[in-house]
Amino acid sequence: MKTVLCFGDSLTWGYDPEGPGRHAFEDRWPSVLGAALGPGVTVVAEGLNGRTTAYDDHLADCDRNGVKNLPTLLHTHMPLDLVVVMLGSNDMKPMIAGTAHAARAGMQRLVSLIRRHDYSFEYDAPDILIVSPPPLCETADPVSSAIFRGGVEQSSMLASLYRDLADDLGCGFFDAGSVAKTTPVDGVHLTAENTRALGRGLEPIVRVMLGM
Repeated sequence: MKTVLCFGDSLTWGYDPEGPGRHAFEDRWPSVLGAALGPGVTVVAEGLNGRTTAYDDHLADCDRNGVKNLPTLLHTHMPLDLVVVMLGSNDMKPMIAGTAHAARAGMQRLVSLIRRHDYSFEYDAPDILIVSPPPLCETADPVSSAIFRGGVEQSSMLASLYRDLADDLGCGFFDAGSVAKTTPVDGVHLTAENTRALGRGLEPIVRVMLGM
């Protein structure tokens, strides 16, 4: 049995922009990925609304800093064969970080944490798949537009920056924007159709990284 940890934000949690609420379990991309991979792989979904790569959100009702959350989750779910990290959208908020380069720095820190974590029982560090989230898009929602001011332009840079980072660090890479698009309902989240497409799109590279 192989285990894959999906570490992300509301896109991984399954936020439904037409809700409010959450997509059905079977529509969330980690669920779609798990079903496609079959019974020999356990896919663990660890999505948190508002999670950032490495930055504090002082207005949040819980700790959304991925650097602070990740070590506990690595220990909770070990042994792990693969960690899929899809974060960076919330870093685009000016009050959080506001730039794609800040998100890249945060992603680099997360990769370092995964590789240097003190796993028990001499378990090996898992492989890492960096996923760039689909870029933000223009929206008529005034709240989202204000919160993510400038995010459309900055988020469009994430795929290139993350791809180069993955090459430098020897990680896998997947551009979620190649198979899924954010909805203009709020400019940030995915429809059920798009989150399912993401799960299907990830299957081939995850299979290769797991040696299946």
